Amino acid sequence: MSVETRLSNDGVYTISIKGDFNFLLLNEFRDAYSSKESLSAKKHIVDLAKTETIDSSALGMLLNMQRHLEKGDCEINIINCNAVVQKIFNITHFGKKFNIE
Repeated sequence: MSVETRLSNDGVYTISIKGDFNFLLLNEFRDAYSSKESLSAKKHIVDLAKTETIDSSALGMLLNMQRHLEKGDCEINIINCNAVVQKIFNITHFGKKFNIE
């Protein structure tokens, strides 16, 4: 399990989650969206291409990220969800809170 980040030349900050997105990633994920690079970006992408599953703590982490970044008026997109993750987002109505692709 790991969290990887990168800031593109056009100011898009991407957080990629590998493995299971759960409570074990709490500090690493929070550090990723609280970094100087993250706070300087106007667009954030959470890339779940390599994410197998998510749990309720991951949903909470995404909401905390959204609250934290609202101060800077930035856009958050969640991309590359597998069928299991997409189903969880549908059940929890996360599509109303985030742009999910």
